[in-house]
Amino acid sequence: MSGPDETRKRSTLMLALTALGVVYGDIGTSPLYAFKEAFAGTHGLAATEANVLATLSALFWSVTAIISIKYVAVVLRFNNEGEGGVLALTALAHRVAGAAGQRATGIIAAGIFAAALFYGDAVITPAISVLSAVEGLSVAAPAFGRFVLPVTLTILVVLFAVQRFGTGKVGGLFGPVTVLWFATLGGLGLASIAETPGVLGALNPAHALHFALERPGAAFLLLSAVFLALTGGEALYADMGHFGARPVRLAWYGVACPALLLNYFGQGALVMRTPAAAANPFYLLAPDWLLLPLVVLATAATVIASQATITGAYSMTLQASRLGYLPRMRVLHTSDTERGQIYLPTVNWLMLGAVVWLVVEFRASGALAAAYGIAVSGTMIVTTVLTAYVTLHLKGRLRLLLCAALALFLLLESLFLASNLLKLGDGGWLPLALGLALFALLTTWKAGSGAVAARRRQDDIALADFIAGPAPDVPRVAGTAVYLTSDPTLVPSALFHNLKHFKVMHERTIFLNVVNADVPRIGSARRVRIGELAPSIHAVSLEFGFREEPDVPAALRAAAVSSPALELDPLQTTFFIARSTIVDGPGVLPAWRCGLFAWMSRQSESAATYFCLPPNRVVEMGTQVML
Repeated sequence: MSGPDETRKRSTLMLALTALGVVYGDIGTSPLYAFKEAFAGTHGLAATEANVLATLSALFWSVTAIISIKYVAVVLRFNNEGEGGVLALTALAHRVAGAAGQRATGIIAAGIFAAALFYGDAVITPAISVLSAVEGLSVAAPAFGRFVLPVTLTILVVLFAVQRFGTGKVGGLFGPVTVLWFATLGGLGLASIAETPGVLGALNPAHALHFALERPGAAFLLLSAVFLALTGGEALYADMGHFGARPVRLAWYGVACPALLLNYFGQGALVMRTPAAAANPFYLLAPDWLLLPLVVLATAATVIASQATITGAYSMTLQASRLGYLPRMRVLHTSDTERGQIYLPTVNWLMLGAVVWLVVEFRASGALAAAYGIAVSGTMIVTTVLTAYVTLHLKGRLRLLLCAALALFLLLESLFLASNLLKLGDGGWLPLALGLALFALLTTWKAGSGAVAARRRQDDIALADFIAGPAPDVPRVAGTAVYLTSDPTLVPSALFHNLKHFKVMHERTIFLNVVNADVPRIGSARRVRIGELAPSIHAVSLEFGFREEPDVPAALRAAAVSSPALELDPLQTTFFIARSTIVDGPGVLPAWRCGLFAWMSRQSESAATYFCLPPNRVVEMGTQVML
């Protein structure tokens, strides 16, 4: 029999295998276009041996510094109770900075902007990855070149169309296919290096440093191409909560990193032998008989990378909604056993529209590469800043050393961002514009929600005054009324409407406040708080983490085991919800922001659906709020 240590090791290896497909799918497809871009385009370098060695040297040390050291060795240690990603880190920074008050506002705003930039990455990744893979058709057979665009669009449309069925059935293939992909990357690269071993001289950083000193302008432009080898690296941190830090590290150091570097050096060796191969060094690494199978494998790998990005967009949207930066959204669970497998129809079809537009507009992976770097480099910079902010609030002597290391990473990433900004006119404006638009949406919802809460505090009466005053004298009818309220100190507006129209209360009244915490999950011991306000009148608070589904009936049933006051007869219980209509008023918000918030409110998912309330036991009452 295997012992617990052996079982744990086997589990870690399986998680590492799965992580290859989900975590490293994006960065794993970078060899399709990253090295090529250094020698392509208006500012491409001449395919000389010195330039190849300088490019590889800069690429190797950038991957080592940013991915292997910063993300894998350092940033993975900073998690929000096991969850990673820029929003989880923002929530952690917000909690750490609680005592700092307004000083943390800029830090939090930066985190939200990075989350907005993530969507730029999420729509560019499927477009550039699949397009670059299918472009191999024109290498295998130039006559097939005219089919690149329609085949790419067909694959993308099918990919987004099947999202509603969930990825559970095909998810098991992700790891094995990605292992085959990385093995192919490493094998092709190793064979090429064996022919030209001199390419290993690029391991010496002096090649990159000498190039930077001799040709600083060209070196600065080269950074934007080198950075393409890092795109997808931020997924290491974002997907940490799915697998844990150890499997993610094991998959990187054991498989992904060696395979990627071997392939990049193999491409460099090929270009040193045959400078004309710089036009498409990845596919030209393969012998003729392997070209078509390689196109198929590359397409499968890019579909997996795209799938991981799409799933990441779903998770990011759900986190943003539950942290209060987006309205409630329709969420469909595609698995009966895995709660993390979700499908957001609105996000899915908006992303498909954006991806199709990108492919039709840019038509080539090289053109899309110009738009790729800004979103990712911006997200990386914010991650570094937030990590440093959290580090400064830690205790211990290592924090200053960590901050010094993070400062070096920040300097390097700032150079990458500056280089990418030179591509603003060539498509780099796209993720920036998308990020700014989404930042406006995220902050408008947060500001509007706060304004609605402030207006309610002005207009509504305190719950304590209501309980001490008219509540005991109101006539009662049979049954239980559960009033959902966003502020547990105020009388719910739905109760006002009930009293206004029917002039009665129920035998039992529960004021229910649902709290979305800035931690991923809440333990059962912290889930429910209950207090008796008066005979048969209770105040209940339910707390959910931002990775949890707020299933109110299930939480109440679980709490009823130890709290008899929460034992609810489904046929005698009615849930009352107030739905606010936003109207322009005294100028609490600028007119454009008030209109945008009102539009977002109308798109919000019904509270009954969001909180999993029984649809035949819900009464929804409208109320107007002037902002």
